[in-house]
Amino acid sequence: MEQDSRIARLGEALARRPAWLAPRHPRSRDAAVALLLRPRAELELLLIKRAQHESDPWSGHMALPGGRRESHDQDLLATALRETREEVGIDVVRTASLGALDEVSPQTPRLPPIVISPFVLVVDADAAASPAPEEVEIALWVPLRALADDRAADELILELEGMSRSFPAFRYGEHVIWGLTHRILQQFLALAAGAGVSG
Repeated sequence: MEQDSRIARLGEALARRPAWLAPRHPRSRDAAVALLLRPRAELELLLIKRAQHESDPWSGHMALPGGRRESHDQDLLATALRETREEVGIDVVRTASLGALDEVSPQTPRLPPIVISPFVLVVDADAAASPAPEEVEIALWVPLRALADDRAADELILELEGMSRSFPAFRYGEHVIWGLTHRILQQFLALAAGAGVSG
């Protein structure tokens, strides 16, 4: 795959900034997600809407392809690659990894204790997602410029335990991106801006 200058600059920015590793606790589970970049005229990022499952605390949320590490995964990058293949049918090779972002964990005890490692990966310009319907309701390629646009910044108001709480979010069309995915995307957008990559 011929690398364009935007991808090269992102790779250099990630190489200069080693990912922060979150502390592990005895009950913590490891997971990984993939930020898949498709280099077209606009640099695009793959987002998914998770399928509805009663047992999934992130059911129906906008997210990145990914999931929990399994015992046979070589490492967390392998987890991100496997989950990407299973959820959206895109087979990404290890060498497509540009690097990792800082790990994140839920900030509320209501959610499972999990540490998520985000990996930035580049795919071919003609890559297409084929969502696994039992796991993914929608997969869509979002122009990076649309998320970086100030007009995408929004907030989500939720009623939690009898109180209204506001959460920062991105809005893309009818989709609202918040929580852990918002935190990961904020990191990535800041890194991209610092590397002079806007779309």
